[in-house]
Amino acid sequence: MEKLWKIAGIDFEHFHMGDNLRMAHEHPAVDIVGICDDSRERMEWGIKNFSIPEERIYSDFKACMEQTKPDIVILCPATGRHAEAVEEIAPYGTHIIMEKPFASSLAEADRMIAAMSDNQHLAINWPLAWHPSHVTAKRLIDEGTVGEVIEVHYYDGNRGPLWHVADKEETTAEQVEAGKPHSWFYKAELGGGSLLDYLGYGTTLGTWFHNGKAPIDVTAMMHVPTGIEVDEHSVTVARYEHALSKFETRWGTFSDPWTNQPQPKCGFVVVGTEGTVANYDYQPSINVQTRDKPEGFEVIVDTLEPPFQNPVQYVIHSIENGLPIEGPLSPTISRIGQQIVDTAFQSAKEGRCLALIE
Repeated sequence: MEKLWKIAGIDFEHFHMGDNLRMAHEHPAVDIVGICDDSRERMEWGIKNFSIPEERIYSDFKACMEQTKPDIVILCPATGRHAEAVEEIAPYGTHIIMEKPFASSLAEADRMIAAMSDNQHLAINWPLAWHPSHVTAKRLIDEGTVGEVIEVHYYDGNRGPLWHVADKEETTAEQVEAGKPHSWFYKAELGGGSLLDYLGYGTTLGTWFHNGKAPIDVTAMMHVPTGIEVDEHSVTVARYEHALSKFETRWGTFSDPWTNQPQPKCGFVVVGTEGTVANYDYQPSINVQTRDKPEGFEVIVDTLEPPFQNPVQYVIHSIENGLPIEGPLSPTISRIGQQIVDTAFQSAKEGRCLALIE
């Protein structure tokens, strides 16, 4: 008989908990045994959408862990509390899916890695890692279609984190402005800002496209609008031994990429020694150039099948088969992405190029 995996969702500060709980809810071998947050209000949509009974709703993580004994915990705290959250949950021996980004600093990422034992899985969920366009691009890279990757160009973001809540339900301009003074997304001490929110996507998937290569040094700039304390726009240039790569983050795109792609388009352009691939978010096809076809041609994106459609499927598959977490969700690849993010953040503050932080 197939094992029924017990999953708990703890910390609802990041609205992606809605997406992740839905993936757990729809998995045929998962039972959501508990949800926990110190704010009942933040959990209300989950209680309603997934019919969570009262006895599975907690405000204290210790009670949740001790009474439900989950196999896997989905964590969605504010970025600045990622290390603290993992250190609280890891001693229970559970596997952890941490919603992106990895952490607000490399030191905190290393604390997270150190907190986990050898028989526990830690997966950093980057939603872009499940976009068929990016998975297809990586397949073509691995097949040698574009040769050795030498440049990664990334632009991504959305209208802003307060324009949508759980399950991407839209808010209003008035709600956005009213929410900024109270949201962790706009508090520096909690890891707010577009750079810390979105740069890790680009640098982590960029490291994946670069097959694990790390840059030598990093230069970054960010724009902090008057009246708030965090950036809404950043540009990072990473210098590798072979070429440069560019990573740009933006809160304030003309439209959200999951509804209407803004201009510039959100996603990646990867340049190799033998060709290029343009793989944008949510797109049904990608454009490829090669030496033989410099005019370019469309490739319909791969159809993702279980257990490679989302992090819940993938982590369960990895545990069941004794496999390590690989690709963008792995702490190894994500740590290089975090190194670039840390260096970029410090570079922007100091206004100069910096060697990659170790």
